[in-house]
Amino acid sequence: MLTAAEQVFLGVCSFNGALNNIRYMAQMAHATFYNCSLYKKPFLEYYEETPLLVAVLTYMGYGILTIFGYLRDFLRHWNIEKCHVAREREEQKDFVPLYQDFENFYTRNLYMRIRDNWNRPICSVPGAKMDVMERVSHDYNWTFEHTGKVVKDVINMGSYNYLGFAENTGACADAAVECTKKYGAGVSSTRSEIGNLDIHEELEQLVARFLGVESSMAFGMGFATNSMNIPALTGKGCLILSDELNHASLVLGARLSGSTIRVFKHNNMQSLEKLLRDAIVNGQPRTHRPWKKILILVEGIYSMEGSIVRLPEVIALKKRYKAYLYLDEAHSIGALGPNGRGVVDYFGLDPKDVDIMMGTFTKSFGAAGGYIGGKKELIDYLRWHSHSALYATSMSPPVAQQIITSMKIIMGEDGTTLGADRLSQLSENTTYFRRKLHEMGFILYGNDDSPVVPLMLYMPAKIGAFGREMLKRNIGTVVVGFPATPIIESRARFCVSAAHTREMLDTALQAISEVGDLLQLKYSRHEQPLPSLAWMSEESLLQD
Repeated sequence: MLTAAEQVFLGVCSFNGALNNIRYMAQMAHATFYNCSLYKKPFLEYYEETPLLVAVLTYMGYGILTIFGYLRDFLRHWNIEKCHVAREREEQKDFVPLYQDFENFYTRNLYMRIRDNWNRPICSVPGAKMDVMERVSHDYNWTFEHTGKVVKDVINMGSYNYLGFAENTGACADAAVECTKKYGAGVSSTRSEIGNLDIHEELEQLVARFLGVESSMAFGMGFATNSMNIPALTGKGCLILSDELNHASLVLGARLSGSTIRVFKHNNMQSLEKLLRDAIVNGQPRTHRPWKKILILVEGIYSMEGSIVRLPEVIALKKRYKAYLYLDEAHSIGALGPNGRGVVDYFGLDPKDVDIMMGTFTKSFGAAGGYIGGKKELIDYLRWHSHSALYATSMSPPVAQQIITSMKIIMGEDGTTLGADRLSQLSENTTYFRRKLHEMGFILYGNDDSPVVPLMLYMPAKIGAFGREMLKRNIGTVVVGFPATPIIESRARFCVSAAHTREMLDTALQAISEVGDLLQLKYSRHEQPLPSLAWMSEESLLQD
């Protein structure tokens, strides 16, 4: 039994711990619940505000780089400094220009300084570890030369290999080899001519069963799955409501469709509902006729933010306003949900509530291409109206076999628990990796369940420095800056995989912490929450 004083002490500790936890969540989470009843568990996403000093220094950094860029352009103009970029010849000065100097300013003067962080050639399977070919530049990253050396066993924290199926051994690789022997590597024809193989039919039936929809269609390229199919679904007189952070393939598809496009704030249901209301009330511009279709475009996981779409709320709005929903699950299929069936599975929703389910095979399945799933009438329509279906070459047979084998493993139809084990391992690795980075003091974006982990760098000089320092420590990372992100929100983007062991993650975390200290990247201002009373034993409390 505890004395009265000890009980008071425990109560104070519990109260302080609760206050610290509340303060921590308030500082870290920008999650507004518009309809909590739609969610079966708390839905929190982290977007800690950029520190004011960091934002000012970031703008100053870009300003200084711009000034020096104009100075170097002046030196190049007078041939004081050698110019490596394409330029108009003197005899063509009066022609319509092929090259716009101002548009290439960023490439010439900012991107080239850190270009060595991208397009690094690897010479192995891009699994949990990879081999990177060493290269050097003698002209400030305008050209590169290979040294002939190879950096061995670099921990791969950049590939979208969520379930670890990017491998050259095992059931998937063996099945792909046998398929190549039977069908060859290519088809050399479109599906509508003589490129429709039985393996393609098997793949589409399996995908439909995996998604829980009536029918599906597979395509040889993920990007074209969006850009070539959206124009077949909407056109003039239709309205597309697109999330502001949607992928370029969705943006291109929307533009090619000829539809009117309106953009809503990222994952903001109030913004989306306002656009839906305005569309219903006002109709089309000038004529005010009702829109032929209203199509909402969203992604499952946003690859630059690590955020997860608020799908229950999107579906509720879609039903209320009689709109259609196009869901891009490129990063979420296989990576989310207890069964790996994506964001629909993650929220426990009915696949029939999503009109067009799109995804790619390039991430979780370790293959290539994409799919669209939905009602049979939808798929039959796309087979005869989609440019990607009519004009693109059929998917390579060994690629199709890779998808079939990996998908059956995920579904448990191979007779093993390998798929379930990988799903569980990915979830554990994601939680562990994000938690450790939070504890170190880094600012992270996104949802705790997202295997895409953006770590904020902010300043332009730190983009290149982070990538180089990590490679020195045998860690392969992806760094991202403007224009792929807002100008002051440069970041490193880690992708967690089920193939990563705890030892690999600890090695990567140690390197990240060292580089974070070196470059002063631990910007987070949140207070570390005290352990709640439920986490502490009575003995430990009394000892304290």
